[in-house]
Amino acid sequence: MKRLLLTMLALSLCVTPAAWAKSRSGQVTVEVDLSKQEAGKETRLWIPYAVSDSYQNVTDVKVSGDFASSAVYTDRANGTPMLYAQWDKDAKSRKLTYSFNVQRDEVRIKDLAAKEPAWNRADYAEYLKPTSLGPVDGEVKKLAESIVKGKTTVLDKAKAIYDWACENMYRDPATVGCGKGDVCELLKKPGGKCTDISSVYIALARAAGVPAREVFGLRLGKKAEEDVTTWQHCWVEFFLPGTGWVPVDPADVRKAMLVEKLELKDAKTREYRDYFWGGIDAYRFKLASGRDLVLNPPQAGAPLNTFGYPYAEVGGKVLDWYDPKGFSYRITFKEK
Repeated sequence: MKRLLLTMLALSLCVTPAAWAKSRSGQVTVEVDLSKQEAGKETRLWIPYAVSDSYQNVTDVKVSGDFASSAVYTDRANGTPMLYAQWDKDAKSRKLTYSFNVQRDEVRIKDLAAKEPAWNRADYAEYLKPTSLGPVDGEVKKLAESIVKGKTTVLDKAKAIYDWACENMYRDPATVGCGKGDVCELLKKPGGKCTDISSVYIALARAAGVPAREVFGLRLGKKAEEDVTTWQHCWVEFFLPGTGWVPVDPADVRKAMLVEKLELKDAKTREYRDYFWGGIDAYRFKLASGRDLVLNPPQAGAPLNTFGYPYAEVGGKVLDWYDPKGFSYRITFKEK
């Protein structure tokens, strides 16, 4: 029996991209209960809010709870949607449930434009500038220039940086959450999780003149029902003139290598590298984008490094979103 279980586990880890579903659908439910937080304080909550786009369809959205008010807003810089709720200071119970159905499609962009048409960099200035933890000058600029040396097109530069990230970054399971994405620290120790690896890619890309941005989302379960509370994930998109925004995910390449104990030279590693260059599986959906976010309404705390988790303030004090039990919130997925 033990040998059978080990065999089944090995098989589950060895599912190749070719075997993944082309679409995935189900109901996502976010349950928040802030009732045990400090009493007598005004409580405010922001939750990343899923919307439909070219690759996902969001329907049957429901919001319920005992809040005094709630609404859906977007931030001014990125247009990231968010569900906001507020409880008065005398509230005894502070609960909210947000659910929706989502159908997510696989993304495979294979025909990348090899011939680069004229394009105006000013139109993409937002995706070429530094962030608080992602500079594009100094050591980052030097490294980027060395990686793309001899490359003249956006496509060749983006691919060279992708290859560098796959070969030089690594996944560190000890990293809290998705990681901070502190690029300068990561160049010293290039281990982390998805935000870390994605942030390095973006900083290097921007330093090399390639517009790039992060996408923050949540993974969808592969079972009929899953607790996905801690399944946040982020990936990268770069702008390719003549094609548009192209997804890449070096972080999932390195995750697959860690989970399946793969080496860079292995054929399965090559499969993953090929797939996540222009490809994104259907077991995830988009929630937010942007760094250094000022929420809407504005939070009392500092701008958010990333917005992939529920965020709350009780009496102006920020709760630890990396601690779902203490916060508390729970996110579940149910197949439809």
